[in-house]
Amino acid sequence: MSKIEREKQTVRKMIELYCRHHLHQETMTEEYLHLADYACQRLDHCRFGEKKTVCKRCPIHCYAPQEREAIRKVMRWTGPRMMIYAPKAAIIHTYYMLKR
Repeated sequence: MSKIEREKQTVRKMIELYCRHHLHQETMTEEYLHLADYACQRLDHCRFGEKKTVCKRCPIHCYAPQEREAIRKVMRWTGPRMMIYAPKAAIIHTYYMLKR
């Protein structure tokens, strides 16, 4: 699996967890489906490709302001809880974040 595909899975998982556990929704609403699709689209068009760092440490911020704030809110809540809800994804994401 490529790094971009793994990042897409991770961001989708984070948004799903946010919707399920923080917003108490069974499925993602249209707003969060749009955010997940937007994040995947940004990853597909990342200028660094397979050599990209995690988005938090990227020198280029490619998200529009509204989506950037929405993904920040999701990641602030989900990030610390990833070890509980998705430990494998959390360990892999942390490894790549610390690697660079």
